[in-house]
Amino acid sequence: MQFGMRRAVPDDTPALTALIQRSVRQLQKFDYSPQQLEVALEVVYGVDSQLIADGTYFAVMPEDEPALIVGCGGWSRRQTLYGGDRWSQREDSFLDPSRDAAKIRAFFVDPDWSRRGVGSLILETCEAAARAEGFTRLEMGATLTGVPLYAAHGYLECERLSVPLRNGLTLPIVRMEKNFDSKEVIANRSGA
Repeated sequence: MQFGMRRAVPDDTPALTALIQRSVRQLQKFDYSPQQLEVALEVVYGVDSQLIADGTYFAVMPEDEPALIVGCGGWSRRQTLYGGDRWSQREDSFLDPSRDAAKIRAFFVDPDWSRRGVGSLILETCEAAARAEGFTRLEMGATLTGVPLYAAHGYLECERLSVPLRNGLTLPIVRMEKNFDSKEVIANRSGA
């Protein structure tokens, strides 16, 4: 299967919202309780309009069905590690590529299209974009469901975190990081 990819735009928000809800409820149900997922959908997960505005959020479609979004995800040059527009603990100040890690953010795949390379395609695109802007490190707050994908792409576990939800619930995630070879980053910046 061949896929196309483009930057997400504000008009994609309804389709992205529906995709995120399907992805979370079906693909994460083996790692989290139904209560965790429903509350996380209310207070953490969701479309991040800042990523869309920054042009760093992508939508993936099958080439033969270009109107069908089957995956989404992005990267950020801002401080926020995780959470969509609903997340109250956002920090949208800019990162410094010379010392900070770019953030890999908000990956979701339609359950009917999982395990077909959609997540890897988005991840590779995000890594290339961050490298092109001079970042030498990437980090993320990975769901337990996403850890195997990121580990397969060279991300290492740094720490386990518990995202506070409400009513005493938390959402366990894993902060993961990947360092680029500095020679590779210099070559990408210089266009070599």
